[in-house]
Amino acid sequence: MAKLVECVPNFSEGQNREVIASITDQIAGIAGVSLLNVDPGAATNRTVVTFVGPPDAVEEAAFRAIRRAAELIDMSTHSGEHPRMGATDVCPFVPVSDMTMEECVEIARSLGNRVGSELGIPVYLYEHAATAEARRSLADIRKGEYEGLAEKLRDPVWKPDFGPARFNAKSGATAIGARQFLIAYNVNLNTRDKRLANRIAFRIRETGTVKKDTSGAILRDERGEAVRTPGTLKAVRAVGWYIEEYGCAQISMNLLDYTVTPVHAAFEEVCRQASELGLRVTGSELVGLIPREAILTAGEFYLNRQGKTTGVPERELVHVALRSLGLSEITPFTPKDRIIEYLIAPREKCLASLSVADFVDEVSVDSPAPGGGTVAALASSLAAALVAMVGALTASKKGYEDHMAEMERLGTHAQALKDALLVDLDEDTKAFNRVLEAGRGKPKDETERVMKAQAVEEATKGATLVPLRVLEKSLTTLELAAEMAEKGNPNSLSDAAVGGLMAAAGAEGAYLNVLINLPGLTDKEWAAATLQRAKDSIALVRDRIGRLSEAVDRRLGG
Repeated sequence: MAKLVECVPNFSEGQNREVIASITDQIAGIAGVSLLNVDPGAATNRTVVTFVGPPDAVEEAAFRAIRRAAELIDMSTHSGEHPRMGATDVCPFVPVSDMTMEECVEIARSLGNRVGSELGIPVYLYEHAATAEARRSLADIRKGEYEGLAEKLRDPVWKPDFGPARFNAKSGATAIGARQFLIAYNVNLNTRDKRLANRIAFRIRETGTVKKDTSGAILRDERGEAVRTPGTLKAVRAVGWYIEEYGCAQISMNLLDYTVTPVHAAFEEVCRQASELGLRVTGSELVGLIPREAILTAGEFYLNRQGKTTGVPERELVHVALRSLGLSEITPFTPKDRIIEYLIAPREKCLASLSVADFVDEVSVDSPAPGGGTVAALASSLAAALVAMVGALTASKKGYEDHMAEMERLGTHAQALKDALLVDLDEDTKAFNRVLEAGRGKPKDETERVMKAQAVEEATKGATLVPLRVLEKSLTTLELAAEMAEKGNPNSLSDAAVGGLMAAAGAEGAYLNVLINLPGLTDKEWAAATLQRAKDSIALVRDRIGRLSEAVDRRLGG
């Protein structure tokens, strides 16, 4: 994949739509950049913007947006519920694809230098881009907010990393950094009381609460620092506030590392703390985007809690997560618009999205693709679906509780194979079309003839590897079907057997599509190795399906 970096600037304007649009237009106008999400909040008077693209393009888009925000936002008149210190309050870079954290740090420093020198805005580097340990935390940098910035800038300890060490009354200061994916997540309470929300926030946030003596004075250690009782959640920052437009108090959290504290863990801990205070959680709200993994992990957690298998389609995991977390209580949560991988994925029409009738019609017409290779991939994807179905039926059957772990393993593996084979469904057609494209046109000279021959050779290899992958995945699917026939719900034995037969059919079809491509290759060594790989797999398929058919026939009394 190409290098992709995400940028999530927060602008101190959440009410004036014209100002917000003018800022985001600067981002959308950069070639190669995809503006994924614009999330304004009226009460916080803050807009979270998310965009992705190649590193250079993203850096340029960020600079132009910061410049426009400096032109349009006057911090001297700004107010809002969220802590802030600048027109562009914070601008982090997050590695998405083929990017290292070090590369994101370089972008942050390059942008910080430009913002400081060209726009005259004090810039502080934070998180992984920080120049000192004391500046890693955004909360520490933003302490005192805009109102305390003039005094802060007079302290040599807080000299900006870039830009002038003097107060910019209109634009304030900006924090620019590099970090892991941060999830901005709010949990809603059935109260308007901000104090109760804060009590929960202080209990759960990693920094916890300050200890006090019986007279209410803060206890300090030998270095003079406040003694704290740690919070219950790691890598979490939290604050309580009241949002008038929602009519409820919220626990507003930044999950700094969702692999340390997942979304569902934060939600459940707030529920526990709220119950102790006589409160109830009514739902939650995501600000900006969320990684696919975080949602799927939540779905798995709640299915496990219900005693159900997690070997279900991805859309079911997403649905369970959204319903369990109450993510649509305030505004509808649309997965394709809020899960970052779904937004980045190309929206091109694919064969797998067609109805059954439309797909069959597409195969039946006089175009050579989709053809046998595509149908083979479909057959094996249906096989994997049947295996997953039997796993789910077994896991939910009374008396099979001891088989849950095994059914979970088989069903989850089958779901992954099903999804991968559906991708191959389209890849087979695309690979064939690439062969046709490489062969088009008459070469003008010997150089063009050689180049065309090389292009056809490489395209043909690609068109051979797709069915080879389908063949090998079909063998794995057949083996799962055999296991499921042996260990699964006896009432679904015929379903497991049909899964095996479909996997074998898919494998045989894929094998033929490997064979038909090999004779035209000039790289005979590659062709021989590929043929042997295919022969090894099809031999195993023929052995396995024979044994499975005999076993099922005996058990069914045939």
